[in-house]
Amino acid sequence: MSRKPDPEQTGVDASRRQLVALAGASAATAAGSLLPAVASAAAKPTLKIGFISPLTGPLGGFGEADPFVLDLVRKKTAGGVTIGGTTYAIELIGRDTQSDPSRASQLAKDLINNQKIDLMLTTSTPEVVNPVADACEASGMPCLSTVDPWESWYFGRGAKPGQPSPFKWTYHFSFGTEEFAKMYLSTWALVPTNKKVGVLYPNDADGNALRAHLVPELKKGGYTIVDPGAYQDGTTDFSSQISRFKSEGVQIITGAPIPPDFITFLRQAAQQGLVHRLKIVMPAKFGLFPSDIAALGELGYKVASGAYWSPAFPYVSPVVGLGGQQLVDAYEKATGKQWTQQLGASLALIDAGFAALKASGAPKDKAKVAAAMKVLDTVTTVGRINFPKGPVPNVATAPIIGSQWVKAKPGSRFKLAFPTVEHADDPKVAIQAKLLPYA
Repeated sequence: MSRKPDPEQTGVDASRRQLVALAGASAATAAGSLLPAVASAAAKPTLKIGFISPLTGPLGGFGEADPFVLDLVRKKTAGGVTIGGTTYAIELIGRDTQSDPSRASQLAKDLINNQKIDLMLTTSTPEVVNPVADACEASGMPCLSTVDPWESWYFGRGAKPGQPSPFKWTYHFSFGTEEFAKMYLSTWALVPTNKKVGVLYPNDADGNALRAHLVPELKKGGYTIVDPGAYQDGTTDFSSQISRFKSEGVQIITGAPIPPDFITFLRQAAQQGLVHRLKIVMPAKFGLFPSDIAALGELGYKVASGAYWSPAFPYVSPVVGLGGQQLVDAYEKATGKQWTQQLGASLALIDAGFAALKASGAPKDKAKVAAAMKVLDTVTTVGRINFPKGPVPNVATAPIIGSQWVKAKPGSRFKLAFPTVEHADDPKVAIQAKLLPYA
């Protein structure tokens, strides 16, 4: 027998059907109202930019300001960047190498293969920059880098003098041995010495490049080089080097030791009676940041160093619109920390990267971005970057200016000051103080 429908139940079912129908209609209406917004969001493509640097480990001083720089750029580009008539959202993806070259390579491959970035930016020493650049070259990823002596980057990655560049996708701007030599010779002439220079060059990309290319320039400048030979990064006993420097009457110390090694060296030099004989202490890889000098205590005062950026540089970032002192003020207010020269250098890398993306006209086309870098000529926070000028394909130079760490004036917020003492490589940078003898 067929069961007759219950009128009450039928009414309930009808009501339920009506509710379902109404809910469906409401959902459809709501979805319809969202479609323009979804379409609008989808209409703005995203440019993904990788940024690899050392935030921790022995090279961590180089990356200390990078989180601030990336956040500043993110805020300034929050509305997107228009290139070739299209507005792109910008996604900056920062990664920390932990000062490990193998990790630098792995991070680069992850950003390329998994994050699907459109451009790679990387900075701070061959231990970071070279493995990242190699990964990009192998993958056909346009890569721009800085703060790695260009000879370390170019020849250290397999290029040969006088031969065509083996690189298609990777481009680099930085100081090189010519800039170092100009800075050293200009700075060292400011204090009378016997022109005997003790060098500490480790067996790494920086040490080998500077020994091969810088030492001849220093000799041409009339200086006698005392080189006790290559040593391994992480050396804990510099007694043999100190003994050699003492016996040969060295009055100037330079080289390219990683910061922990130079701290060890200078402390041992103080214990063994070398430092009171020194007129100039000016290493290339140590003394770049306040944290380096603070770690030495009193031994850190009057250590000289090259500045590849400082508030004395008169250039304004085209990306964030801040000049030197404005950038310093913003950083110190936001972090409570003293400015470092990497602040301007990392921003300059982003300045140049954005200039290349814009010049390409098609920033999602990797070949066009690489082609734009090849002919890039733009002004950044550190000054003009001119790839057509060379000195070799894929490379543009950037200045480095002689500076010195001294005690800050009474009433200053921080204990240290880092004034410029010469400007042979860029006369637009203001000289702020006279070089003081180390001892």
